Amino acid sequence: MIDTWGRAAVRLLRRQAAPVTYALIATCCAVFLLSPVSGLNPAYGTGETLVAAQRAYFERWGVVPVELLSGKPRAALTLVTALFVHGSWLHLLGNMLFLYVFGVMVEERMGHLQYALFTVGCGALALLGYAIAHAGSPGTLVGASGAISAVLGAFLHLFPKARVTSLFPFLFFLPLRFPAWVVLPFWVALQWVAASQQKQGPGVAYLAHLVGFGLGFCYAWGRAGRPSTVKSSGTATEGDSQP
Repeated sequence: MIDTWGRAAVRLLRRQAAPVTYALIATCCAVFLLSPVSGLNPAYGTGETLVAAQRAYFERWGVVPVELLSGKPRAALTLVTALFVHGSWLHLLGNMLFLYVFGVMVEERMGHLQYALFTVGCGALALLGYAIAHAGSPGTLVGASGAISAVLGAFLHLFPKARVTSLFPFLFFLPLRFPAWVVLPFWVALQWVAASQQKQGPGVAYLAHLVGFGLGFCYAWGRAGRPSTVKSSGTATEGDSQP
């Protein structure tokens, strides 16, 4: 009996393993900690020297729309490198929380290789969509937000009835549990409103979120199969801590 339970536990752990999600989280965290943005690497100095290093770091590895659309080969690579660069501790931790909560189940459903290609591909296309909409912008765009938004879109199609614990700021951050088909469309509506009010310039790339979410939902609808009836729960936030 013990051996039977042991084999069942091993099968369950294997079935629920999400190596791609964990690898993405580990890579983003490692890149951030070693970068000048974390402030923990003494090689980048302090004060104005550190600020200059951070600026150069974003310009080298982030997407600069005006350079990307000029056709420079090196600039095209930033559609991938920018996914692993984050602008602050809050930016990193918020994105990794969303990726952990929603990515594990989507990876399990899609399969590891398909999920990896899906996440990176949709993330790059989300950044490209933002760059096209802001073709003349010299600002830099960094972060895995577009890719994670694609994961949210896929999650909505694959697990619409999964209950997600969310914190809504206008409800005094009370933890409430709602199905994904309630929480995620509400999140999209927030992104839409914010994107429509945002002027070109530094800030959150809400348009990249919308593009990524739409790509993820459409991909899951066309390729990843029918929605699941599994009602797994997760924890995420709605409001300021968004990808």
